[in-house]
Order: sequence, then C-alpha cells, then structure tokens
Amino acid sequence: MSKNHWDKSFSKSEYIYGKEPNVFLEEMSELFPPSSKIACLAEGEGRNAVFLAQRGHEVTAYEQSKVGIEKMNQLAAEKEVYVQSKQIDLTTERLDEGAYDVATLVFGHVPEEKQDFLLDNLFQSVKKDGYVLFELYSEEQIEYGTGGPGRVEALYDAKKILTYVQEHEVLHFYYGETERFEGINHTGLCHLIQGVVRKK
Repeated sequence: MSKNHWDKSFSKSEYIYGKEPNVFLEEMSELFPPSSKIACLAEGEGRNAVFLAQRGHEVTAYEQSKVGIEKMNQLAAEKEVYVQSKQIDLTTERLDEGAYDVATLVFGHVPEEKQDFLLDNLFQSVKKDGYVLFELYSEEQIEYGTGGPGRVEALYDAKKILTYVQEHEVLHFYYGETERFEGINHTGLCHLIQGVVRKK
C-alpha cells in the first residue's frame, strides 16, 4: 500500500482501527521486560505504540503516512504519554541493527516483493534475547473479506514466516482463524498468522 493510500485512509476523523490495542499484542506484552525499548513497525494511527507507552516502555513508532503520525501524536497526547514517531518507508530504509529490546508488526501489509525487506527490518532491529511479535493476515484471508488489503499478493504465506522464526526461540506461533473487531476495518472472523519469538 502506498503512502498516498494511507494518507487518504487515515484522513477520516475516526481512528479506522480504533484506539484500543490489538488484542494479541495486549495479551503478549506481559512477556516484555519493564521499561523495554520498543519499535512498532507500520504503526498506523498509533494504538499499539500508545498502549505500550502507557505500560512504561520507551516506544518508537515507524509509519510512512504523515496523516497517520499526526493522529498517533494526537492519541499519545490524549493518553498523556510520549511516543517517538518517525516517518519512513520500512520497505526501503533500514532500521538500526540490534537497537531494540522488542519489535512489533501488527497488520503491516505490503506487496509480496517488499515483504522480505520489511520482515528483515523487523527481526534485525532487535538485539539478542529480545522479542519479536507479529500478527498478520494470511493468504487465506482473501476469502473472508473482514479486513486486510483485499489483494492476495499483499497477504502473507505462513511458510515464509516460518523461515524467519525457525532459527529463534518460538514462544508462540499460530496459523488459523480468530475474530478481530478493531475499528471500521477489522470486522469479524479472519485468518491470520501470529507469533512471538525470542531472538537468538
């Protein structure tokens, strides 16, 4: 999805994915050590970054949409926390290697040819023994119509994701159905891939 696409999507007055954190991230965030340095990739309007900041973490949120970052900053101000926001394209610009204790990617969908760069960014940005968390729509989501890009080439193949997690300590991995009700864009039963790993 292009920067212009997301600028237009986020220009709606409401938060299109809501203001509450992703359920999976909220549940698994208990694993993260106190005062972790966390990178939230493809963070959109900031709901997850703000939640993690409320938990006392030092959060940097990366997002390509200027409009998304503006709404993220508004939400952080509303919740009285600070999130460092950076506007970059995570499919062309590298994050610093080993800079974070935790990195998250929640429904960060890009075309198939750009997925490796994004996933490399996610995993390489975390230091040894740090945590990587992701929740992504699988290719099967195209049949559900309850969220996601609506193009199979921007969804994820579980086999590809497994190639990234297999060399690390896998704390959680799931591929299958669940329900997500997040704002106006995630609206029910869906098919996803989720995981938490500790980097070796």
